[in-house]
Amino acid sequence: MIIEDRHEEWPVTASDQRFEARVISVVTDTVRMPDGDLADRDYVVHPGSVAVVAIQDERVLLLRQYRHPARRLLWELPAGLRDKPDEPLAECAARELAEEAGYRADTWHTLIDMFPSPGMSDERIRIFLARGLTPIPASENSFVHRHEEIDMPVEWVRLDEAVGKALGGMIHNSPAIAGILAAYAASDGGYQGLRAADAPEA
Repeated sequence: MIIEDRHEEWPVTASDQRFEARVISVVTDTVRMPDGDLADRDYVVHPGSVAVVAIQDERVLLLRQYRHPARRLLWELPAGLRDKPDEPLAECAARELAEEAGYRADTWHTLIDMFPSPGMSDERIRIFLARGLTPIPASENSFVHRHEEIDMPVEWVRLDEAVGKALGGMIHNSPAIAGILAAYAASDGGYQGLRAADAPEA
């Protein structure tokens, strides 16, 4: 048996936008179920995001950022919104790595694609693997950190140690956990067989 998610859309008979904010909106769709019943489904409409597992000498780059809904300082991957129309996802990821962490990478691959909370949001995250890292001189990085990003330290953690932190309940951010575990699994084969950075999203 081939196990693979498949694209499928059940008929939507009505759609009502309930709320709109700067990044997200909330929508109620009335969906026709396979048995013919109608059911309302509320969900968050999200522009999508990217994240980067940056690996150097079998260490992974992590950032700490305050997340108000969780009321926690979370260890995360460099990440950001798909907020520039028509920007290729790999370029978006490179921009986030440069802005948030101050690094550029020579080698990029698609690591995994995920829906972090498909029961309540249409957000898609593509997580990239970045290697061949070099720091960007401060004089070349004009990004201004604001709000939660002001105190966002960069830490290099051994990949196997990061796996232990994730499995031990010390890292809670879902893209970070998924990216760390995927990178660790891929490292066993020397990162061979990964999709190209510009691989299409299914």
